[in-house]
Order: sequence, then C-alpha cells, then structure tokens
Amino acid sequence: MNHSIQVARSSMPAFEEYCEEIQGLWDSRWLTNMGEKHQQLQSGLAKYLEASQVELLTNGHMALELSLQAFGLSGEVITTPFTFASTTQAIVRNGLTPVFCDINPIDFTIDVSKIEALITEKTSAILPVHVYGNVCSVEAIEEIARRYSLKVLYDAAHTFGVRYKDRGIASFGDASCFSFHATKVFHTIEGGAVAYQDKDFGQRLTRLKNFGLEGQEDASEVGGNSKLDEFRAAMGLCNLRHIDENIVGRRKAAERYRERLENISGIQLNPIQPEVLSNYAYFPVVFDEAAFGADRNQVLTALAAKNVYARKYFYPLTSEFSCYRNRFDPGLTPIARRISQRVLTLPLYSELPLDAVDTICDIIISCKK
Repeated sequence: MNHSIQVARSSMPAFEEYCEEIQGLWDSRWLTNMGEKHQQLQSGLAKYLEASQVELLTNGHMALELSLQAFGLSGEVITTPFTFASTTQAIVRNGLTPVFCDINPIDFTIDVSKIEALITEKTSAILPVHVYGNVCSVEAIEEIARRYSLKVLYDAAHTFGVRYKDRGIASFGDASCFSFHATKVFHTIEGGAVAYQDKDFGQRLTRLKNFGLEGQEDASEVGGNSKLDEFRAAMGLCNLRHIDENIVGRRKAAERYRERLENISGIQLNPIQPEVLSNYAYFPVVFDEAAFGADRNQVLTALAAKNVYARKYFYPLTSEFSCYRNRFDPGLTPIARRISQRVLTLPLYSELPLDAVDTICDIIISCKK
C-alpha cells in the first residue's frame, strides 16, 4: 500500500463553508468570551443532544475536571481504569480518590454488578465511561446512585449523537461530558461540552470556566480559563450540519468490518447493543491468541508493515500509569486488564473507502494460524 491509513481522520467541512462561517468575525472582532458563534453552537448542541442545558469548554478534559469541581465532591469516586487518561486525571486533580471497578467483558463498560461492593461512607459519585460508543447500564447505575445519594457524571466522550431507548445519551445522569477533539465523531478541532440538568450546577460551572468571576469585579471562587473561542465554535457549527452524513459513512465502514471479521475464531467484535442507535465511534477488535494464532501485538505489527496504523486503545489501564505506581492494584480489575492487553481499534472514519477496509481485513486474516 503506497499511502498510509491512520486510525482516525478528522472530518472537515468544505473550505468555503468554514470561511463563510468565520467571515463575520473580521467585522465584529469578537473572537472569544462566549460570542455569537459560541451561543449558536451551544443552542444547536442542546437541541441535537436533547439536553436540558449545555456548557461549552475548551476541551473534554476540562469538561470532566470542572464538572467534578462544580459538584463540590469529596472523598471517593467509583470509575473504571479502562478509559483514556483524562477520566482518572480529572478525578485525582480534584483531590478525589478514584476507586476502580472492573468492566464487563461484552461491551467493555463498567460492570454494574460490582459497583455496590465498592461504595463506602467516603463515596460521593460514580463516573462511568461510555466506551467505543457503547452505552453503560444507565438504569442500574441510576438506581444505585439514587439509593446511596450519589452523583452520576458520565464520561460520554465516545457517544456524541448516540441514542438509547429513543433518548439522547446526554439526558442520563446528573451530567455528561463530551470531547470535541479533532478525531472524534463530532469535533471543534479542540473542545468539549457538559450536558446537565441542574441550573445551579450550570451557573457554578460557567463561573469556574471563566476564572471563577462573578460579574466583572470579583471572583467568588478559584476557577480557571476553559472558554471555547469563536473560531472553534464556527468549526463546530459547520460540522454539526454534516454530523448525520458523517455517522452514515462510519456505519458503512463498520458494517464492512463486521461482514469480514465476525465469524473468525479468536476475534471478538464490538457488540451491537439492543435499543442503542450507535455513532460508530470506534471499531475495537479483541484477539484471543490461543484461538486466533497471533496476538494483538503481532497483528499491530503486520498492519504497520503495510502502512495501516491501528491503536492499542485503551492500553495500559490508567491504574497502571507510572504516575500512580504502587498506588493502585490493577489485579483488582482483571477483566479490564485482560481486554487492555488484547484490544486493537482499527481505522475508522467517515471517508474510509470500503476497499481500504477490505485490505485491512485481509492483513488481519493473513495473521491467523
């Protein structure tokens, strides 16, 4: 293969469309501080996500970090180590202790049957992660949280546009945090958002993302600077117009992967969840070396030799990071650890040609012994 295939490729509007969207900024010179584009995107996202309220931020990590702060939590937060670094780092940077729950081996989300045993008098919240576009067991989580008076904050970075039982994913929990990084299904180049229900929480979140300012002359609490600028909001407005066609393109590629790989022994594919309208965010494949004849790393090497770049996502577990050495025991989440050592996410984006998908599948199948 003469050209490389990356694991992700940013969706982009037509150049002329983006230029038209930002043209007025040269007249207004209002480039940040919640200007017109910011307000338009905020309104458009609330409608698309079916969210009561939406707050835009400079990235998905700050959406998580400031949401935890805005809830005023203390003590312990139950979460999963099978996630991107941001989830755990946001908890720790708030002075909170992550308590790691294992995942279920089918859809890789938090194992709700193991949450209750981890709750102590120090527990203040549950931070589950919707993984690869897969939806957590939201009803069970809601019931546990209600029984123990816990907040539920979803890391929804992988589930923009996903619907469950005909409800937008942002309508579950006390709040849901989204990443609008350039490689996501929907992006603003860099950016993020929090969808939430409670207006008092939202007012505090708005202050925290703007230095904690209350009006122009006083800061009522210690905040940071996490405002989304007008140029990135404009990119979001353009991409929001095309989000449905973007998801259709991803679906076609995902369906071809499934056609080619679903009946091969030693390969576990991402499940099709009942009553979930997917966004086809990622296409993870879990390799069982004993049944397949090659391990995940061998497949990764074979793909790279043909200029195809998959990703070990997520690996390692966040509980295994060197910054947490000797603090957590990854052995307490054995399923998450096993999956992290066997999973590859294959290239997937809306413009991925089906013949490229076939080539990738051919390489994978050639590794089978």
